[in-house]
Amino acid sequence: MKGAAYHHGDLRASLLRSALELVETTGSDQLSLRSVARAAGVSPNAPYRHYADKDDLLAAVAVHGFQQVGARIAAAAAQAGPDDRLVRVVSAAIHYAMANPGLFHLMVSRVCGTNAAARAAARDVVVAVAEALEVDLGEPQGEALCTGIWAVVQGMSVLLVDGALKPHEGQDVDELIGSVVRATFGTWPRP
Repeated sequence: MKGAAYHHGDLRASLLRSALELVETTGSDQLSLRSVARAAGVSPNAPYRHYADKDDLLAAVAVHGFQQVGARIAAAAAQAGPDDRLVRVVSAAIHYAMANPGLFHLMVSRVCGTNAAARAAARDVVVAVAEALEVDLGEPQGEALCTGIWAVVQGMSVLLVDGALKPHEGQDVDELIGSVVRATFGTWPRP
């Protein structure tokens, strides 16, 4: 099977790309290692070279998503001024979820709660929030604040993606996010 790995260049990356596409089109519940192999154009046993089982592959997909969210948070913070940094950070993460609803649902699923790599990647997002807002996670209040921000991101994302939360008439998603963030966390940065 060395020919298959050579033919595809990086088998792991090819499987990950195929899994990402399938998560968005069919959802993580319908995904199987066989379907990922088929989509990647490799033998049904090829995924087992890199992933022990479906949950292992789904965790790798979620880790990829968390890494992308962390990068979006850092980019948003770099482009924001001090007065709009918190709103821009939350908005960047929520917009990522809205653009990748299948992946985001996976990222907040049971798989991510039980897989060490996915939990670590989720923790890295909290660290990215802290760095973006220059908050010390070593302080109990800083830890609570960043965890609360990430909880708002997850909650609003799920509600927006599922259609349970919609902006009011005449309001767009960014205005909704801004109003919720300001109402929840007050002004930022804190004096």
